[in-house]
Formats: sequence, structure tokens, C-alpha cells
Amino acid sequence: MVLPGGIWLGIFFLIPLVYMASASLMTGNPTDGYKLTWHFANYTDVFSLYKTQFLHSIVYAGAATIITLVVGFPVAYWIAFYGGRRKNFFLLLLLVPFFVSFVIRTLAWQFILSDEGVVLGTLKNWHLLPENFRVLATSWAVIFGIAYNFLPFMTLPLYVALEKIPVSVLEAAEDLYAARYQRLRRVTLPMALPGIVAGSLLTFIPAVGDYINAELLGNPQSQMIGNVIESRFLRVNDYPTGSALSFILMAAILIAVFIYARFVGTEQLTGGG
Repeated sequence: MVLPGGIWLGIFFLIPLVYMASASLMTGNPTDGYKLTWHFANYTDVFSLYKTQFLHSIVYAGAATIITLVVGFPVAYWIAFYGGRRKNFFLLLLLVPFFVSFVIRTLAWQFILSDEGVVLGTLKNWHLLPENFRVLATSWAVIFGIAYNFLPFMTLPLYVALEKIPVSVLEAAEDLYAARYQRLRRVTLPMALPGIVAGSLLTFIPAVGDYINAELLGNPQSQMIGNVIESRFLRVNDYPTGSALSFILMAAILIAVFIYARFVGTEQLTGGG
């Protein structure tokens, strides 16, 4: 039964991965073509050139992950314990934005965050913000866009983890005179840790490679490494640089996931805790 999935991964993942690995060691130019010369210096060269974009990707994805956790946890908590018979309806509302294109959702934030838009324009008309205040084309706009687009990736695993917590356990904590804050900190959060871990990984991993939000909501100084990879592959046709950057990004994500898993405990990834 594993064979169909193995064939699928072999054709559409392993083969392209091997090809990209060979492309990352090539030298040449788009006009004369590229040849495999085992030029490992491509990796050190591209990292030194684009380390700022790498840093942006990690910082923006990390900040967006924290925002989605802060926003998504109360939502998941309310649906899990107070949603009642309408839990499925509230979960559907959470997924409604996914029915719209990722690009269209991001473009909507241009109207929301524009200098004279419905939010900032109104606050400026009420003299609550200075006229030169802006959010669009800044790093904050990129972070907010990423957090909005990936919020369900955090909320749904949190809901699954919280929904599994027996109400009797929370009631037992109250019977033992635990205040609401104590119950949250010592009972709910530890039992919801598998959802926090899964949601953080599902949010951070795709967010760190995103480039749409930085392209549409940011500025040239707030570009992420995904913007550079997209430009190298699709605009400049510089396949060795794009491939090397992709492998560095993949290695960085794997290392970060390994450290994170060791820090929180690998059993939390499967909910075994």
C-alpha cells in the first residue's frame, strides 16, 4: 500500500530534488548555458550575498507564527469549549478565506493597509494618526499579511488538541481551587502543547519560504529569500543560484525543526505527551 505514495514522491519530489542538487553545482550563464562543474562555492557565495534576505525570512515567519498563536489560541479555545453544536459551522467560517485565491487575499490587504484606505484613512480623518503614518510597503505589512494568510494553519491544530481535552479535567482543576489563569497555565496549555507544536511548524515552514506577501505588501528593502529564489529562477534564469538558495533554505528549515522538536520533545509532535 505504500507503493503508490512512494512512486508519487519519487517522480515529483526525489527526481526534481536530485536535478536541483546538480543544478546548484553548475557554472555558466543563461546565454551559453550551464554545465555541472561541482562548484560548491555557489553555496558560500549566495549565502554571503543574500544573508539579509535569509534573516528577513526567519524574522518575518517567526513573528507571524507568534501572532497567529496569540490570535488563533483564543479562537480555537472558544470553538472547542463554547462552540456547542455549531462547532463545524465556526470551523467552516475559519476556512472560508481559503475559498479565495492566495494572491487575491493578499491584494485585499493593499486596500486595507493603504495610506488613505478604510482603516488608516479613517483614523487620519479623525486625527488619531499623523498624515505621514503608513503601514503598507513596510516590514509590518509583510508580517501582518503572512499572519493573516496562515492563521488557519495554526488555529486548526490548536482546535484539534483543545477539543481532545476532557472537560472533567478542567472541572477537577476548579474543584481543587485553581484560578482561571492557573488552570490555563498548568492544565490547558500543557495538554494543548501538541497542537501548539504542530501549528507552529505548519505555519513557520511555509511562511519562511513565502514571497507573495513581501512582493505585494513590502518594499525592496523588506524582500524575503523567496523573492530572490523566484527572481533567480523565473526572471534572471540563474538556475545555479536559485537552486543553491533553495537548498540552503531547506537545510535551515530542517535544522530549525530538529532543534524545535528536541526542545519541546519529539513525543509532542505525535500527541503522545
